[in-house]
Amino acid sequence: MLLIPHLNPSSPFQFHQPIPSSEFHPPATMKSLFFSMLFLLSFLFFLANNGEAAVSCTTVDANAAACLGFATGMAAKPSDACCNGLRQLAQTVKSVDDKKAICGCLKVGAKSLGIQDRFLSMIPQACNIKVDFPVSVNTNCETIH
Repeated sequence: MLLIPHLNPSSPFQFHQPIPSSEFHPPATMKSLFFSMLFLLSFLFFLANNGEAAVSCTTVDANAAACLGFATGMAAKPSDACCNGLRQLAQTVKSVDDKKAICGCLKVGAKSLGIQDRFLSMIPQACNIKVDFPVSVNTNCETIH
């Protein structure tokens, strides 16, 4: 049961008849309305911009994580796990949008993890992986085709 307070000038609180909780439906708050609208707009934006979902940064990060030692200059060569992860990542590419997404994810990671461009650019050749665009922290991902 839920008691709804009613202000009465003669007494601080006077309670009405109890209302069962199952019958009480408070009006939507501004916060819940805001998040509902935000979700709806985000979903519509997603549908409008993605015929197919591009490769996620989570996938990119998981497949490229083993390359961090070489890309930061801490290892002499890319590990087998690095090369295998990048090969798996290359197999997920189905469209130009996938390439652009992978490029963008790698650039974000490169900035935050201290990756050195001279090592990053050596990885495709060292792992014997064909890449259609320059692998560099300076690559403009939007120009990839």
